[in-house]
Amino acid sequence: MIDPADRGQLFELLHRHRVTLKHRFGQNFLVDPVLRDHIAETAGIESDDEVLEVGAGVGTLTIALAELCRRVVAVELDRTIIKALREVVAGHGDVEVVQADILRYDLQAAFPSGGEVATGNIPYNLTGALIRKLLDDAPRPRRLSLVVQKEVAERWTADTGAGVGTVAVQVFAVPRIVSIIPAVAFEPQPAVDSALVVMDVRERPAVNVADLNSFFRFVEAVFQQRRKQLGGTLGRISGTTSSEAASRLRDAGIDPERRPQTLSLQEWERVYTGFSDR
Repeated sequence: MIDPADRGQLFELLHRHRVTLKHRFGQNFLVDPVLRDHIAETAGIESDDEVLEVGAGVGTLTIALAELCRRVVAVELDRTIIKALREVVAGHGDVEVVQADILRYDLQAAFPSGGEVATGNIPYNLTGALIRKLLDDAPRPRRLSLVVQKEVAERWTADTGAGVGTVAVQVFAVPRIVSIIPAVAFEPQPAVDSALVVMDVRERPAVNVADLNSFFRFVEAVFQQRRKQLGGTLGRISGTTSSEAASRLRDAGIDPERRPQTLSLQEWERVYTGFSDR
């Protein structure tokens, strides 16, 4: 049995299949079997679960996941690595290898009832788009367990909205950092450390608004002027005056001199409601 978490076996596997790693795919393979098993176990997967693995690579995490659940859908974009992936997972009948762009992949067809666990070592340039892909539309996964850039993990778990991505994550899920994964645990070694983030997906969004897409567009527009005070920014966005915007903010219990990154989810809901119903 091939274990690509072993550095020597990884190099031999890549050489045999003539795989050249591509920077644009963010290919950094985990070469620490203890950390690999920790990532799989921390996802809280049960024996009857279905699992979506994003960016399966050569199957390092895939084979650990397959031991824990009844079905793994391993999605990998790079065509040149698929043969290596299939070799590694051979004998695991519960693994379905899919060559696809995860952002175009039909999740509803693969998991029509939702409730899957989504996991993977996520390329840094994919995190924002992937979160929207996984969480925007029902049926949603019940849990996300993702290895991402440490800085991204810290934003997702911030107490207040460090950005629109933080708000989007926390509207749909309760994220927590489980552990820090050092750069030396990967081959090739990335420039920064990573973090394992587990997100329990909420049964219903944390904000009670009529149109979530409109809510997120509103939040994004406000964050485009993140260094400005809310009163002035919302005056411009709403097409009214700063004094009128400040009055609406005070009605919502928000100091108009505050800045967007200081708002909690509940405060975002109140601000949006105060400016969307007039």
